[in-house]
Amino acid sequence: MIAAIFLPPAEDEMIAAAQYYEQQSVGLGSEFLNEVERTVAAILVHPEAAPRVKKKLRRRLLKRFPFGILYSVAADEVVIVALMHLQRRPGYWEGRLHS
Repeated sequence: MIAAIFLPPAEDEMIAAAQYYEQQSVGLGSEFLNEVERTVAAILVHPEAAPRVKKKLRRRLLKRFPFGILYSVAADEVVIVALMHLQRRPGYWEGRLHS
């Protein structure tokens, strides 16, 4: 079975976004996390389905929230590189590909 691995900065982004949404409206942070979980599950079922944004990097969009999950696919795992806001700092995550 293929597994999802979050790079620490991607996990930090997910937590920060959930905290932000929870401050905006009680329960919204949980809804955000549920959407991330649903999207990661869909990625694991069809990891090659999302369009490529770089040679080995794909992006799957979240529904309802302006975020994309950037990930790479290996034989037995999906590595989540970033949980990026779609309208902020494009390309900030590129340095993570070499770490």
